[in-house]
Amino acid sequence: MRVASPSDLTGKRVLVTGASGFTGRYVTAELKAHGCRVIGVGGQSPPAPDAETPDEFNVVDLRDQAAVDRMVGEVAADHVVHLAAVAFVGHGNVDDFYRVNLLGTRNLLQALAAAGHRPERVLLASSANVYGNLSSGALDESMPPAPANDYAVSKLAMEHMAHLWSDRLPLTITRPFNYTGVGQAENFLVPKIVAHFARRAPQIELGNLEVSRDFGDVRAVALAYRQLLQSADAAGKTVNVCTGIGHSLGDILAMCSALSGHSLEVRVNPAFVRANEVRELLGDNRLLRRLVCDWDVPPLEETLRWMLTAAERG
Repeated sequence: MRVASPSDLTGKRVLVTGASGFTGRYVTAELKAHGCRVIGVGGQSPPAPDAETPDEFNVVDLRDQAAVDRMVGEVAADHVVHLAAVAFVGHGNVDDFYRVNLLGTRNLLQALAAAGHRPERVLLASSANVYGNLSSGALDESMPPAPANDYAVSKLAMEHMAHLWSDRLPLTITRPFNYTGVGQAENFLVPKIVAHFARRAPQIELGNLEVSRDFGDVRAVALAYRQLLQSADAAGKTVNVCTGIGHSLGDILAMCSALSGHSLEVRVNPAFVRANEVRELLGDNRLLRRLVCDWDVPPLEETLRWMLTAAERG
């Protein structure tokens, strides 16, 4: 497939939901670096302005249709990157997955379709968790979904619901596999491991050590999202965002030990082992690489070094 020349984003108004979250900060910085004016949306205002802070910010609850309608009408965005979601699989309130991830997205799409200004692209972040326990080689976008937890079900439901708007909005749906980086909360696996090595902890409690994941870098995810906004060929597509390389927890522990010069005792806590744990999740990124030019992801060791350095500096 011939890749069309990327469109110029200079001067474009880009609405980013979840802009003050982990991924949103990197997406905001990536877009601003390419001349965009970023209008952020979140449940609360971001901290003091810096390179990762939107040019404008709106405190809006996506579950409030009237508030979303007003915000979308006022912003008149040229592009939309929808990141806002309850993303931690172990989140205690199951209802939140559906109220935010599904109904919040529907409210946004309804507002965008009804507004007088039609965006050039609406990028919706789903999740590779929709593939569930499938583990036969690298998973591409043609694999039938088999979600294994409420988070994944909410994301797959969001995808199906979004297709109802595909004749009115230029949608691109992304399925990012696991990714990490500086600033991710320690209730996620890799930041937890990094933090233990950074503070020279004597031991760490983990769940299933056999879990293998396709671990990416948040900076590469932000790059992919920006490039997909620029790709004319990405309209109407569902796209994996992944490295295509799997790493076990043992790999990560060994890399962190080598990088930090510290060893710790690993204990398996049965309370951390989920019955419906997705054992192996490895992605096929060939479609992404066909749609965009010059996309790449740092090796996991480089990402871990970046995170360890930041954690050790405090």
